[in-house]
Amino acid sequence: MKIKGNKLYQRVAASITEAIEGGRWSPGTRLPGERDLAEEYGVSRPTIREAMIALEMKGWIEARHGSGLYVTPRDHGTGQREDSLNFDVGAFDLTEARILFEGEAVALAAVSITDEQLAELDELLVEMAADDSNEPSVMDADHRFHLAIANATGNAAIRSVIEYLWDLRTRSPLAANMFARAKRGGITPRVEEHRPIVAALHARDPHAARAAMRRHLRGVVDDLLEATELEVMERARSELDARRDSVARRLKIGSA
Repeated sequence: MKIKGNKLYQRVAASITEAIEGGRWSPGTRLPGERDLAEEYGVSRPTIREAMIALEMKGWIEARHGSGLYVTPRDHGTGQREDSLNFDVGAFDLTEARILFEGEAVALAAVSITDEQLAELDELLVEMAADDSNEPSVMDADHRFHLAIANATGNAAIRSVIEYLWDLRTRSPLAANMFARAKRGGITPRVEEHRPIVAALHARDPHAARAAMRRHLRGVVDDLLEATELEVMERARSELDARRDSVARRLKIGSA
């Protein structure tokens, strides 16, 4: 299916609103599952999740616990769609950019970091571990940890880019919403994921540092996938299919 727009999740979301307005899914109708939508629109499941969260934030759809995603009965005014779906950067795109930029930044830092900067990172690890039960402190220490690495590159432009990416976590409504969902789900920065990064920096090993940073940030993607799980409908469908299979097997036994 050809979809229009700027960012991919926005194009998918806009296409779904067009389908809703065109009567394909009327108010109260349950939307297809995430896998089905991803296949139909030819995109990844993270893109579908960002589109669904954008639609939910604007009231086009609602999640019903244990059932799935349903079209809401509210009136969506014509001409409103383009502005209402412009949420800038989603958490998955943002983290993908961080994997790219912070992965290379830490590799550069590995060959230029000073003993004082390494000591600062060691202190931040201690702070993150000590404040494990204090979410605001953990998030602040995590922020300072990554900016300290960016600063250790000795490149002001790199630091500015990475600082901008971190700012997007709160400035982009869609990204902020997704990270808030992760936080509500109990997902906070894990100090054990940061230790290998610091160890590689102590060893002045750019390859190990890059690999450790990318591994850590890919873990962030996995956490987001878990926290923004929109597959309740498919789980319910799977349970229903399992029950149907069980009944079918029983009926075969009875007719044998």
